[in-house]
Amino acid sequence: QVQLVESGGGLVQAGGSLRLSCVASGRTFSSYAMGWFRQAPGKEREFVSAISGSGARTTYVDSVKGRFTISRDNAENLVYLQMNSLKPEDTAVYHCAAGADYCWNYDCYARANKYVSWGQGTQVTVSS
Repeated sequence: QVQLVESGGGLVQAGGSLRLSCVASGRTFSSYAMGWFRQAPGKEREFVSAISGSGARTTYVDSVKGRFTISRDNAENLVYLQMNSLKPEDTAVYHCAAGADYCWNYDCYARANKYVSWGQGTQVTVSS
């Protein structure tokens, strides 16, 4: 399994932007699909976005489409989540996760139990 460490969270005003990064250990990073999930206080963990091992496929929850962009750099073992036009409801702890690269659709990517490695998370707070 890979070890994952997120960074890039912080406090931002509504309408602002942040870029989250997740660095993975190991030599087989490109063989993993990568996902971003978030959990707000008192709420269940929510799928945000995912990207296939090659980067060719991406998917997003409806609430972030057009505002967030997921990407990856397999040479550097990094996955990013660019978050623009942030809203107070985006406030949460954001976690990256790694799982086997076999999914073809949103429902598969959005299943948390598909992912075998998780980072500790980075806090994103959006003020109104």
